Amino acid sequence: MPDRHRQPNVFQRLLSKKLDVWTIVTIVMFLFLLGFVVYPLATLLMNSFFNEEGQVTLHNYMNFMKLKYYYIALFNSFKVSFFATLFAVLIGVPLAYLTTRFNIRFKGTLNILIILSLMSPPFIGAYAWILLLGNNGFITRFLNMIGVPFESIYGWQGIVFVFTMQFYPHIYLYVSGALKTIDSSLEEAAESLGMSAWQRILTVTLPLVLPSLSAGTLLVFMESFADFGTPMLLGQGFKLMPVLAYEQFVNEMGGNLSMASTVSAVMLICSTLVLFIQRFISSRHNYATSGMRVAKVMQLPLSMGWLLTILAFIPVSISILPQLTVIISSFLKRKGPVFHSGFSFDSYAQIVYKVPKAIMNTFSFSLAAMAIMIVMGILVAYVLVRRPSKVTGLLDSIIMLPYIIPGTVLGISLIIVFNKPPVLLTGTWIILVIAYVVRKISYTIRSSVGILQQLERSVEEASISLGVPPMKTFFKTTARMMIPGVMSGAIISWVAVINELSTTIVLYHGATATISISIYTEVFSSNYGAGAALATLLSACTLLSLIVAKQFSKGSKFIS
Repeated sequence: MPDRHRQPNVFQRLLSKKLDVWTIVTIVMFLFLLGFVVYPLATLLMNSFFNEEGQVTLHNYMNFMKLKYYYIALFNSFKVSFFATLFAVLIGVPLAYLTTRFNIRFKGTLNILIILSLMSPPFIGAYAWILLLGNNGFITRFLNMIGVPFESIYGWQGIVFVFTMQFYPHIYLYVSGALKTIDSSLEEAAESLGMSAWQRILTVTLPLVLPSLSAGTLLVFMESFADFGTPMLLGQGFKLMPVLAYEQFVNEMGGNLSMASTVSAVMLICSTLVLFIQRFISSRHNYATSGMRVAKVMQLPLSMGWLLTILAFIPVSISILPQLTVIISSFLKRKGPVFHSGFSFDSYAQIVYKVPKAIMNTFSFSLAAMAIMIVMGILVAYVLVRRPSKVTGLLDSIIMLPYIIPGTVLGISLIIVFNKPPVLLTGTWIILVIAYVVRKISYTIRSSVGILQQLERSVEEASISLGVPPMKTFFKTTARMMIPGVMSGAIISWVAVINELSTTIVLYHGATATISISIYTEVFSSNYGAGAALATLLSACTLLSLIVAKQFSKGSKFIS
């Protein structure tokens, strides 16, 4: 066919359009993502195919598959992530069913405790469990004192336990939301056909919530697979992929980063494969219901209601225990690393003069990232919703790509690209802010898209018909109405940023350390009092942020 009949591709059509403001926004966002997501990851993948002499080879991958030191870490990561996801499902699904279908007591308190147990990063939970079940933990000493043999929480079982207690709320929130929208007529029809309660649950209810359940399991698996802090604190020789990638990166700082790149590339490939598997399963089992007749809450006898309430509060009480432990420990008297009876503010006095820079860095970096994400969220959401096309669809996919990338992988890829002129960002606060924006902006984008989809175009059209220019209409009308959804997502992004460890541990310099880094270093130096005080400060900021986000989210669907 002659060239004049060849159809232009999506980028040619984009460039051929008149360069209005929204086309410029699209191009600028593409350039940002290409520069800080696509190019670093592509460079990391390419770097994994070079040896120390700069020759193209598969030697790194052959070593990974041949040497037990490497491939056992991949096996360990899959084992830990699988069991953590399995146990999270075994806790989250029954708990969601109990709270949505039966009149158990104190549901409001139960939901608050579940959200509180989810809000802190896993490494703080791991640190708290060290205080409780470590070699010299409170519970460990008590069990040994009464003659119950117990060693400690260290090892792969401890990592699975921490991940399970930290991440089962994801399953609970996803499944309980789905159960509240199921059309009860389907379950009633199954009952009329003579199915028992268990048969209805297995053949009707679970298939209906499978898309939400698979989304929750993906989230739990990915977070378990990508987490750095918990296996670093509890592993004690039990290597997982994020720890292996970090150690290879640190060991190779003065020379070749090829093996660190190879480990990171394997993590990236595995994460992508898990995402595709989840989407394939979800697409094959996607059932839609009208939601017009939701299931009624079953009234139980008093004794049965209290029994189910107690059963529901058992896992929730265990999962909230780390938060309480951290808070109480921060006020205990201590001499060096050892806690003593009585309370004091010594730990807080210590962090005031010891790590004030880390506290200032945390809030300044996160606020800078939040400001960028708010601007990007408003502009990019408008492009995605009001100007849909193949180009904007591709843009949306690239925006969500960092969501599945482990933090250590993103950090190493940025170091590889920006560790030399002409763009030297390694060791600066700029690279941290960029990494935070890239890694967490998906929350802001999704909430901004959600609120914009609820706004009728007729409001903008009415303003334009009255003679107000389109861009002035956007900033004076549309952007203002988007603020609740944008801010709720931005605050959630901010919460994720102030708790971020896996990316920061790779990118930070001594002068750019944050609270999460300080907690990590204090725990490793056995200064548990200062670590507890910093963790309490971080948890308090997280809680306040979620309260503010809840206020902003009224009227939007981002936070329920």
